[in-house]
Amino acid sequence: MARLPTAINLHKASKTLSLTYAPGEVYHLPAEFLRVHSPSAEVQGHGNPILQFGKINVGLIGLEPAGQYALKLTFDDGHDSGLFTWEYLEQLCLRQDQLWAEYLDELHKAGKSRDPAESVVKLML
Repeated sequence: MARLPTAINLHKASKTLSLTYAPGEVYHLPAEFLRVHSPSAEVQGHGNPILQFGKINVGLIGLEPAGQYALKLTFDDGHDSGLFTWEYLEQLCLRQDQLWAEYLDELHKAGKSRDPAESVVKLML
């Protein structure tokens, strides 16, 4: 069973969501990280995740509870369909470094960029 955070803070200026689980146990999840790991069907597909790219500038503009089991996050790119369960949020906190490294590796392999204004071109010499 997932632990519930004791405090949740949305920092719009730094584009982060902070979750506190215990004194001294605070996790800071960047909006870009949350956006590319959204549990929505748009991102997760139907068993086949869809790589999100160009989200380096995305911000969080709102959050609201979804019953007793999740948070609904609203991003400034219009995405708001993912329900982040308490269990999923805790896993994102605990595995942030690993998940971020895997995401960056997938971006590189796909020839995509975090920056929406940048196109990656592979030269075949």
